[in-house]
Amino acid sequence: MGLFSPYKRHANRFNYIPRYFDPEKEQREQRRAELRGERSDDEGEYTPGKYIRTQREARDARRASESKNPNRPIWKMMIGAALILMFISIVYPRVAEAFRQAKRNVATEQVATERAPKNGLDQSGISDVEWQAQPITVVPNDYTE
Repeated sequence: MGLFSPYKRHANRFNYIPRYFDPEKEQREQRRAELRGERSDDEGEYTPGKYIRTQREARDARRASESKNPNRPIWKMMIGAALILMFISIVYPRVAEAFRQAKRNVATEQVATERAPKNGLDQSGISDVEWQAQPITVVPNDYTE
């Protein structure tokens, strides 16, 4: 039973040798760059968790700046609520009254055009109550028999 065993003696290994990798050349270039001041170890090489750390540090810095003024969002909401209340109390009644006035003007124009008699004797657009409230005009009797 030397072929298959559920227990491994070592992990799988691969005999991989990179074709164009020269560790001595890499070290030389790194030393030269450091001497010229072009890059340091932190900037050039990737270290595991590097980006996670930078994100965490940025988040911590943002939270620290927010903790200096923790009531800022509350003040923004209060100012917004005050502006809305001002709009409701000042601007809205004026706009609503303008619409009501326009509606009244349109209604009175329609009534005036409906009630306008075609001639002086036409009273077809008048209700009974309105007809009874109208003044009586007396016409003299000029003819003789």
